[in-house]
Amino acid sequence: MKEQKTLDSFNSMSVSQAVIRNAIPAMAAMLMTLIYNLADTFFIGQTHDAYQVAAVSLASPVFLIFMSVGMIFGIGGTSVISRAMGKGWKDYAKRISSFCFWSCIVIGIILSCLSLLFMDNILVLVGASADTWNLAKDYLTIVSCGGVFVLISNCFSSILRAEGQATKAMFGQILGNLLNVIFDPIMILGFGWDIKGAAIATLIGNFAAAMYYIFYFLKGKSQLSIHIKDFSYKEKICSSVLSIGIPASLASLLMSVSHIILNGIMVGYGDMAVAGGGVAMKVTMLSGMLTIGIGQGVQPLLGYCVGAKKWERYNKILKFSLIFAFIVSLVMTALCYLFTNQIVSAFLTDANAFDYAVSFSRILLTTSIFFGIFYVITNAIQAMGAVIPSLIINLSRQGIIYILALYILNIFSNANILMFAQPVADILSIALAVILYIFTSKKIMREQK
Repeated sequence: MKEQKTLDSFNSMSVSQAVIRNAIPAMAAMLMTLIYNLADTFFIGQTHDAYQVAAVSLASPVFLIFMSVGMIFGIGGTSVISRAMGKGWKDYAKRISSFCFWSCIVIGIILSCLSLLFMDNILVLVGASADTWNLAKDYLTIVSCGGVFVLISNCFSSILRAEGQATKAMFGQILGNLLNVIFDPIMILGFGWDIKGAAIATLIGNFAAAMYYIFYFLKGKSQLSIHIKDFSYKEKICSSVLSIGIPASLASLLMSVSHIILNGIMVGYGDMAVAGGGVAMKVTMLSGMLTIGIGQGVQPLLGYCVGAKKWERYNKILKFSLIFAFIVSLVMTALCYLFTNQIVSAFLTDANAFDYAVSFSRILLTTSIFFGIFYVITNAIQAMGAVIPSLIINLSRQGIIYILALYILNIFSNANILMFAQPVADILSIALAVILYIFTSKKIMREQK
């Protein structure tokens, strides 16, 4: 079947068909993103140097900051554009898209310059030791040069879904991630560039993805725009995008901050504990990334229903998405738990680091069965344009609750107990998200009636 071109066309499909057709491309893109995230660690692990694995774990939170800023405009823009499409405000949607594009360029340049200027300060902050300092610096210096491309690729992989182009959004992500995976073994092992090769492969992947999205708009087939003539921050464009985008991206931004804090604490248990913690997070990514895709895929559908005031269809889409996401979470968690040893062995050969990673992974997997519910509910709140509830949720899971739990559990001076901070934050945040969703949805439905 030929790909539907607008969100309007999804409204004529059955609920299950609309969700599957929009969620599957997003899930496929997340799967490729997962492979991309695992690739650096996997191929660096083939050097049999656990210090390089630890260095990537230290550098990852800093790289995540670039991705988080791109998500500000991607998630914020998607929420506003999908609601605008539901109301028929297509010119307004164009101005939002152009605002997001040029903001990514300006802010990307600023972030790259700041990262390069304050590199030594950043390395101190992330807890780099004498053994990992130069390795982490090499990786971050190269990756920081591509800040603009990271922002654009992360932004427009979401925004294309806001106009119903889920498949094209997926292709951009897959292209960038696939190139990264292809170049990783060539540059890390073939050329012997080690961690520098991983960084160069990452840079190439993000550049390719950004160019794909730019050329898509230059072809003139999109309902949206990146043209400078359509740029505007007035008519509440800037405030509408940032009011949703900032709270939404806080989850990733605070994940970066909390990982920096975790690494800083974990350094006290040795570099092998840091390496083990980094790999354990990769294992839990296996159980969570597909459900992130489901949430991102259904958000434009839910946002369109909110703009068009189709609440009966909204509720049916949400119910189907929750069931679908829970089943995916259940299956992926079971697979990750059953094959933890095999997964970890693909990244680590050092016996000490391996033991840490296996133990940490099984702790983190205790709550991953609920990831699907959390991500669908969170995206539903963002689709409604509910600023305060979205802010509260994203400040909580990887921020206030998790960081507090880290410091409290560190009192026990036990690395395994410390890792339970994430499951504690997961349970409390999911309960909070459900409560806020019930309150917010009732309030917005009442106001529209």
